[in-house]
Amino acid sequence: MTWDRRRFLKQALLVGGTCLLAEEAFAQAAQQLLTKASAGKTASKTPVIPKKIIAIDAGHGGKDPGAIGAQGTYEKLITISVARELARQLEATGRYTPILTRRNDTFVALGQRVVAARKAKSALFVSLHADSIPNNPDARGFSVYTLSDKASDSMTAALADRENAADFVGGLDLSQHSRQVKTILLDLMHRETTNSSLAMAHATLAKMTPAFPPLQKPHRQANFAVLRSPDIPSVLVEMGFLSNRDDERALREDSYQRKLAGRLTAAVDSFFAA
Repeated sequence: MTWDRRRFLKQALLVGGTCLLAEEAFAQAAQQLLTKASAGKTASKTPVIPKKIIAIDAGHGGKDPGAIGAQGTYEKLITISVARELARQLEATGRYTPILTRRNDTFVALGQRVVAARKAKSALFVSLHADSIPNNPDARGFSVYTLSDKASDSMTAALADRENAADFVGGLDLSQHSRQVKTILLDLMHRETTNSSLAMAHATLAKMTPAFPPLQKPHRQANFAVLRSPDIPSVLVEMGFLSNRDDERALREDSYQRKLAGRLTAAVDSFFAA
């Protein structure tokens, strides 16, 4: 039914109303229609900001347990638990779409993790781990790693070797170890990606250090296979040492894992806000 101003006025007068009242009623109704139309146009013009995709990599998995703690804690179970909590907290912000490189206790080759992140067009790659040095049970604290062709120290080099060795667990060399391929991958690393990875490492240190004990020289560099994406800023976070009883006990606690995830979420926010 179309709006007929003349008919509306006529009916209003017939029932004893005045022309003034009819005019006011008409004006009010017209204004309501205009307001609704304007609101609809405004809503349609509001830009939809796409959510940033964050790849969360739970280290190890399946037949590769990773480090095993003094109390028998498996690294693969700690990393998937924290990864799920981090995904939950990131999604809860409404600003991110998290993806997991593995969703359960399964083995995923290192190269496949990077491929999955790139296929999803991830804006950031965060790999979660928990180290172990059985001959040094006093070592504890978190650290953050970024890609470099040369390790920053011997301990970091040994750590990279242990993490990269995950692809040998099944008895098959699934990694790409040739110097030629490594050189190509490193050459593909754009300066912007490298700088962005460093920025994320700094953001992580800034948000985590007040709440968690850091390792001495907490930002380190090495040639980690999972950090070799040429176009995705990537960091590897060692959340602590399972070979240290205090770190192991803390990493097993749900509250500690939630706190870790919360600080990492804050680091992601800080990184993208910069």
